[in-house]
This record gives sequence, C-alpha cells and structure tokens, in this order.
Amino acid sequence: MLDRYTSFAELIRHERHGSDYRTHVLERPASAVLVIAPHGGTIESGTSELALAIAGADHNLYLFEGLRSGGRTSGLHLTSHRFDDPDCLRLASRCSVVLTVHGCTGESSIFVGGLDRSLAALMTGRFIRAGYQAADHGHGYPGRHPENVCNRGSRGRGVQLEFTADLRTPGSLGPLARLARKALDDYILSL
Repeated sequence: MLDRYTSFAELIRHERHGSDYRTHVLERPASAVLVIAPHGGTIESGTSELALAIAGADHNLYLFEGLRSGGRTSGLHLTSHRFDDPDCLRLASRCSVVLTVHGCTGESSIFVGGLDRSLAALMTGRFIRAGYQAADHGHGYPGRHPENVCNRGSRGRGVQLEFTADLRTPGSLGPLARLARKALDDYILSL
C-alpha cells in the first residue's frame, strides 16, 4: 500500500480527528508492555479489536483508527517505519516490550516480524502448536527497520504480527489474542 503521507504530522494537517481518524491511548504505568494497532479501525479491520484483547486489563494500548467507510481509508495508512505519532512514541519509549498488530493479504496466515527475535520465535511457535500457519522468516513482512514502530521501545526491538483478513474475524480474535497474550506473559517472566 502506498502512503499518501510521510509522517504523522503531515497526516494530521490534512485529515480531521474525529471524522477521518481517531487515536486511543490507554496507559497502565505498572506494565512494561505496549500493544499497538497503527492501522486500526477501518484501515485494517479487526486489528484494533485484536490489540485491545491482547492488551487486556493489564498492558498499555495505543490505537490509530480510520473512521471512513467504504474503502476510503487507504490514505490514512502510514508505513510502520513512518508511524511517528508523538503520543505513541512517548509511550513506547518507556516500555521494554512493544507488540504491533497488523492486517495483511493472503489466507489463514500469521507473519511474525520485528527485531526481537526471541519473542518472535516464541509467538510463532505458540501459533503453530495451536494449528495456525505462522512464520517468523521468509515472508514479506520482516518489520526489521529500526524506525518501525514495533522497534521503538526502550530496548530498540519488538514484534510485529500480521494477520490475514480471515483471521481478523470476531470468531478468531479470542483464540489468537489468548495465544499472543500467553506468549507475552511468558516472555516478560523470562526478562
């Protein structure tokens, strides 16, 4: 997807908060985890709901949500290494674990990327053991750019999860969120 804008500042100069897009920030100071849906709402449907379910009642949450209907949200998409909302980056900078949730093309697949190779491998393994088709290498969503929002946490590395549309349906969200959340919780204990 080609971006119309090169930065969050440029996007907010041309789009209207409350009618074109909205942001939602939920800070939980006791948590070192931030879950982000940078293309939520109508941009990549189901990603806001999945991020919210993964964050649960314990972890920090940031959502950027498109509000337009009828497929007119593509102009709101900012590539992850250009996603630089100051509120999101401020929150990410104080978190040691950052997980982003995205939507992608394909069928029944989960693509795991990011610079935190340990967490990526842990999540991939959990998805595979649960019967999902998942990969943490050899796909088109590596998430390894240092400016990718998933890698903007205090340790400079995080994880990017890409889910195909058929996995972003209401019936799939709960099981996927529980798997991702359990992997996150186990990973935090190992730090």
